[in-house]
Amino acid sequence: MIKLKKEKDIAAIEKAAKIVGETLEMSRELVVPGVSTYEIDRKIEEFIRSKGAIPSFKGYQGFPASACISVNEVLTHGIPSKKTILREGDIVSVDVGAYIGGFHGDAARTFGVGEISEEAQRLLNVTSRSLDLALEVLAKAERLGEMGHAVQKYAESEGYSVIRDFGGHGIGREMHEDPFIPNFGPSESGPKLRPGLVLAVEPMLSIGDYPVMTLEDGWGVVNVDWSLNAHFEDDVAITEEGIKILSRI
Repeated sequence: MIKLKKEKDIAAIEKAAKIVGETLEMSRELVVPGVSTYEIDRKIEEFIRSKGAIPSFKGYQGFPASACISVNEVLTHGIPSKKTILREGDIVSVDVGAYIGGFHGDAARTFGVGEISEEAQRLLNVTSRSLDLALEVLAKAERLGEMGHAVQKYAESEGYSVIRDFGGHGIGREMHEDPFIPNFGPSESGPKLRPGLVLAVEPMLSIGDYPVMTLEDGWGVVNVDWSLNAHFEDDVAITEEGIKILSRI
């Protein structure tokens, strides 16, 4: 069931989302050659807690860390590890949640580690642009499917696959709420957009095919063809005045 939010609820979600946005900006400086994903996660947790919030991901359905840190072929839900050391040329998805005042924020960015290949940089550029496009369409759409349709059309025109098994979601008192938001499909699909909807919009693109599988650790997700992936996410509210991006600072 889709839960519409009141103005005070949106303000509370924005507080959580802004902490997430600040955390991601801080994380950008941590993603350097030679650092472990465990160390990045440790500093992310310290930062979130310093803001008076709690990491949304830690303990969620048993997840052992404060951030999902996914390197190269890992699409999402990567478990931070002392053994995973970043190298020049890697790309790293950092997905973060924060809980404060009874509400969650959730956003993600994919960063390059030092100098990355033209292929990897183009994937990051197109995925980032897919998120911006999604938000632009959302601002004038009547149905949620218009956004996913636009992302799919753009991504495939650039030669990338849209991941089908994962997508965006509603967010509020629960980190994952209805509706599920696919980044593909017909424009006339999905619920009608109404003021009070708060959504975590997150295009995920791959240079390979879109089928995925879960790794042996039970969390990390990769494409079946082990191709590079990228992931960008923001929280956005639909209001009477238009859309409001909550997680950007």
